[in-house]
Amino acid sequence: MPSRELAFPVFDADNHLYESREALTKFLPDRAKGAIDYIEVKGRTKIVVRGHISDYIPNPTFDVVARPGAQEDYFRNGNPEGKTYREIMGDPMKSIPAFREPAARLKVMDDLGLDYSLMFPTLASLVEERMKDDPDLIHDVIHALNQWMHETWSFDYEGRIFATPVITLPIVDRALEELEWCLERGARTVLVRPAPVPGYRGSRSFGLPEFDPFWDACVQAGIPVSMHASDSGYNEFLSAWEPSGEFTPFRPTAFRLTALGKRPIEDTIYALTCHGALSRNPDLRILSIENGADWIPHVFHALSDTYAKMPAEFLEDPIEAFKRCVYVSPFWEENFKELAGLVGADRVVFGSDWPHPEGLADPISYVDDLAGLPADDIAKIMGGNMMRLLKVGDHAG
Repeated sequence: MPSRELAFPVFDADNHLYESREALTKFLPDRAKGAIDYIEVKGRTKIVVRGHISDYIPNPTFDVVARPGAQEDYFRNGNPEGKTYREIMGDPMKSIPAFREPAARLKVMDDLGLDYSLMFPTLASLVEERMKDDPDLIHDVIHALNQWMHETWSFDYEGRIFATPVITLPIVDRALEELEWCLERGARTVLVRPAPVPGYRGSRSFGLPEFDPFWDACVQAGIPVSMHASDSGYNEFLSAWEPSGEFTPFRPTAFRLTALGKRPIEDTIYALTCHGALSRNPDLRILSIENGADWIPHVFHALSDTYAKMPAEFLEDPIEAFKRCVYVSPFWEENFKELAGLVGADRVVFGSDWPHPEGLADPISYVDDLAGLPADDIAKIMGGNMMRLLKVGDHAG
């Protein structure tokens, strides 16, 4: 039974599935065979990307995982006792069917009090950055993942679980083909990495006009674009100050935790506004998921300051473009009243990150942190905004 009785539908905008070992390999075309593999290292299975062993995700088979919400107290209250990473994480658990299969997940959603959920992959976040010098390979691997995801989860399971296929943007024509493939199979949103787009001639901003055909296609399809925290490539910049190998987000150094901050999502918003994508595509809707929201006041200040000094560089007030186009899922420890005042309650959505350890063990406990907001706003944040955006439930059709 749910921990709370709520008088409105609940739509969790940040749930995760755990991929099986074949998720990235089962549907790989012959030309991409061998790009992804697994190897045993001292009794532990590691994923190998183009011949390089990755520690980005410590246990990429997900046979054994951290318990949902294991780090909740750490994120709420810090670590005044100086606990080790292992002490914070606690004892792991074996994966259960609900982490791997939609039917089992629905039963758990009922127990948790969730009516709907966006279901994001977990392993996908390591793909693009590790293949950025080979855009065609990125497209091949991403399509293979989408094929597996559709076969295993579908993109619309019983009108309640909406798995998010991934779109990579290096070759716009291939991105459009992938988008059409996903739409034909019922996708309600697609996942785009908040990062510079890699290409054969270097990386570039997806706010530039060359990407407008993709953004317009999303608008014409009536779907939002989800941008979930990922490996956005910032390890390259941080390594200029603190040299290191691979980005390992689950065990960052103090410098990396401090210096990285929210730079990927901040720069994403600067790219979309300063390079004009939100203004040239005014009906585009962006979902910022698991990026928090405490960066928004700083971004608004920076954009306002630049707009005041260089108004001719913008097609419109960038703050107005943001408020029209961007939906934000804040972390539960953030100031909801301040956020609702900045962007409007219509642009705030609830996400628990279940079953990841940094998420909430009891997703609907999120509602407790909304205390003090008007009842109508709480209902919007906990479900109404997402239902309207994805056209589900009372907002279908």
